Amino acid sequence: MYFGRVVGSVWATIKDPQMVGQRMLVVQPLTPELKNTGKPLICTDGIGAGTGELVYWVRGKEASFPFAPQEPPIDTTVVGIVDEVHVKRPTPLVAPVVAPAPSRKSRKNGPC
Repeated sequence: MYFGRVVGSVWATIKDPQMVGQRMLVVQPLTPELKNTGKPLICTDGIGAGTGELVYWVRGKEASFPFAPQEPPIDTTVVGIVDEVHVKRPTPLVAPVVAPAPSRKSRKNGPC
């Protein structure tokens, strides 16, 4: 599964008969930190997602599963709407702060 945001929709007047009635969305792939990654792509809509929503989508043969028993000729389908995103990245280890060693002054000219 992949993560993205719906940024628009596509209208097609002529398409494969198995795709009649299927909505098609423009989805911008995202990183878990919500940064754009890659080019926008066209996904069929298996759940009723709208513009601006965070979604997850599948690619390949699994993209046609939400439309069973039909097998429309599609490669990507939105299969879920994301409610919240929580990203916990490990914090880098910080080297301990070490105080510099005291400087030693020579006592050549000082009292003995």
